[in-house]
Amino acid sequence: MASKAAARHHMIRHLPMTRRTVTVAVSAVVAVAVMAGYFVADIYDVAPGILTLRGVDSVAIPDPQDALTGGTVAAGVDASMPVDAQAAKTILDEFSASEGVGKSFSLAIADGKGNIVAEHDAMIPRQPASTLKTLTAFAAATTLDMGSTLDTKTYLIQGDDNRKTVVLQGEGDMLLSDGESDPSHINGRAGLGTLAQRTAEALKQRGITQVDLLYDDSLFGQDRTPAGVTENNAEHRYYTAISTMAVDGGRTWTDMVKPANPDDSSQYPVLSQQPALDAATTFAKRLADNGITVMSGPTAGAAPSGTSALASVSSAPLNEVMAFMLRHSDNTLAQLFGRLTALKRQAGNSIKTDTQAVADTLAEQGIDTSGLQMADCSGLTPGSKVSVTTLIEMQERNLTAGIATAAAEGLSIPGLVGTARNRIVTGPDNGLFRVKTGSLDAVTSLAGNVSRVKGGVLSFAVIVNDPENQWSAIEAINVMAAKLAKL
Repeated sequence: MASKAAARHHMIRHLPMTRRTVTVAVSAVVAVAVMAGYFVADIYDVAPGILTLRGVDSVAIPDPQDALTGGTVAAGVDASMPVDAQAAKTILDEFSASEGVGKSFSLAIADGKGNIVAEHDAMIPRQPASTLKTLTAFAAATTLDMGSTLDTKTYLIQGDDNRKTVVLQGEGDMLLSDGESDPSHINGRAGLGTLAQRTAEALKQRGITQVDLLYDDSLFGQDRTPAGVTENNAEHRYYTAISTMAVDGGRTWTDMVKPANPDDSSQYPVLSQQPALDAATTFAKRLADNGITVMSGPTAGAAPSGTSALASVSSAPLNEVMAFMLRHSDNTLAQLFGRLTALKRQAGNSIKTDTQAVADTLAEQGIDTSGLQMADCSGLTPGSKVSVTTLIEMQERNLTAGIATAAAEGLSIPGLVGTARNRIVTGPDNGLFRVKTGSLDAVTSLAGNVSRVKGGVLSFAVIVNDPENQWSAIEAINVMAAKLAKL
């Protein structure tokens, strides 16, 4: 962001002055110049102060809400304000005629209460790409306590042969850091370095300086990867099997430069295919850094039951992890939320029960799931299909139901944050949209809600399959969505 300060020149009429008057005038001019100089220095971060031109790297949610008691995102907004149906249809018709869109598309525009005022093929299920994540997010936020955390713990086993074994056990925190816990970021809120330090202190209090190391990655069973996901997972850059623990989402950074901001997920390095083992290996190194020798391991094993933990670290609250997942469109974290939802509902421990748990939760909330097919919980795997009617109804719940606040608050905000940061808006409409993007080779989609310029809200969803031109179709969606704020 840059700005140009226009120089202003003033003609000053010289009047007779006393020496005292001249001195005062000169002092005032100097003071103003100094203040102006400091003001500029503050803006450009040369001098300390509250002013800056720097953008915000990340936003951590400071006061997480319990999904079971959270309020509505659109509190105080009059959802009953009507939407001009003819104007909405005009927007739809203009989109239909746009270059690159083709014929295989669905689009629906609804008022604040979810009543569709304009639509094209709204009930036809189409491949949704990552807009499917909105369904998973809603189901998870409806089911889970979004103020809770995922803890990574250590336990001590003292064998009959006097060997001491430390067991590292995870609950699903795939955003661990390899160093100290970082309270200012979501990715790395819990650090293996901090856990190792706390574990080492507990061991040394017991006179222990040598241990074997096991890691317990058993919580999610064996079925962790959707069948067919490899088709859209080139070089393992977009999905790795859900795990009870991982460092930085399993990103390896072997072929890319790691960003300074851990919450920056705009790049797609190769993902580890053994994230739990990698996390345990990192933990072993951190134990060594803290004076504990690891004699053997890490090796897969089981944590002891009925034993208190030696030490633990906690992830960011689930609502912040969900915001990270939605805004960065993280496929693995989406599947993780599906698995946590299935386990909470006691539905099972497989990819199939993950998707079934999401679909069942939606149906229980009165959302029309006609034609819904979920090959996974992220939209990455070929075979998923959903209608824009389902997406619209879910967005209406985001606006008014108040039972899944985190699913709405975590959406990308065009002009500000997330995968839609550079989509739809330029300038005055920044902040009026909350959306989820979707993109695959033959799919582009967008779903979300809009704060209307003249008051009130609306929701919309569009899915384009097999566009005649992918980039032109994306631009047509941007143009269409931008018009919605003026309805």
